[in-house]
Amino acid sequence: MRVPPYALLAIAIVAEVIATSAMRASDGFSRLLPSMVVVLGYGIAFYCLSLTLRSIPVGIVYAIWSGAGIVLITLVALVLYRQVPDVPAIVGLGLIVAGVAVLNLFSKMQAH
Repeated sequence: MRVPPYALLAIAIVAEVIATSAMRASDGFSRLLPSMVVVLGYGIAFYCLSLTLRSIPVGIVYAIWSGAGIVLITLVALVLYRQVPDVPAIVGLGLIVAGVAVLNLFSKMQAH
């Protein structure tokens, strides 16, 4: 069964968000279980990310990866750590989302 590239990208993003969230809990990699989640999460994330590059241009992949990751990490930090973004942070996140949308809607980049 072949997994669609955008599904692989979604898996990569979720795995990266989980790994990044676990990094805080790893306490500088001094706690075993959260540290293992970090390593496994990033391993899955980069593997899936590499597979998407077979059919989606690297610029598009990285824009979606970084934009979605930033927004999701901000939401996780809000829910888990009560880190509330201020107005400039929200504006910045909006600009990132707008940039990703422009790339996806109007870019003519193609994978080679």
